[in-house]
Amino acid sequence: MNIDRWTRRVALLFVALTVLLSGCTTYVTTQVTAFSDWSGSDATRTYAFTRHEDQKNNLELSAYERIVANELALHSFREVAHGDARYLVELAYGISSDIVTVAQPVYYNPWPGPYWGRPFDPWGPWGPFPATYVNQSYPVFTHLLGIRITERASGREVYNVTARNFGEESSLVRAMPYLARSALTDFPLGNGAVHTVKIPLGGGADVNEVSLPAAAASAPKAPQ
Repeated sequence: MNIDRWTRRVALLFVALTVLLSGCTTYVTTQVTAFSDWSGSDATRTYAFTRHEDQKNNLELSAYERIVANELALHSFREVAHGDARYLVELAYGISSDIVTVAQPVYYNPWPGPYWGRPFDPWGPWGPFPATYVNQSYPVFTHLLGIRITERASGREVYNVTARNFGEESSLVRAMPYLARSALTDFPLGNGAVHTVKIPLGGGADVNEVSLPAAAASAPKAPQ
């Protein structure tokens, strides 16, 4: 999957701002884009995963399939043998990195000592001295997951969704549960739908948000 240059620049600007507030970050925010020609019912949601020939023995892909299978089960999908499946599900995934540079303020105070509460000190602990700025660089990672659903008999594509998020997490494995949950939130989305999913880190969901159970984040479950 390719990330267009404009999206990358906007994402890096967003990350640069959030780095300054990293101590307050409590959500994983994911952008989801879907293309849909979905008309299936709950009774016909049987599927099997499909792979390219060079992916047959890919253990990393197997782990991600288990995470996605857990999310599909929440939407009445049932995994069956390849020949019995109405739908085939194919995954695409990736991670890329960039470096973002942020100007951080540094304050200099030649008057050490406790300042809070001193009525004659109108400037507080920093004094009247302006801040200087030092550039600090941070790694920023882009995580991607694509889920493509086709009809097995006809080969017709019926659903194609991409989830993308950005942050300091260098492991795609740890990011994958959030990508999978976000990609399948509100399934099926309308054709050309673009929305943002916010998943709390270890907390309950607020209105219009979806929470990720701790079990899903730590270990994928077998399909039900």
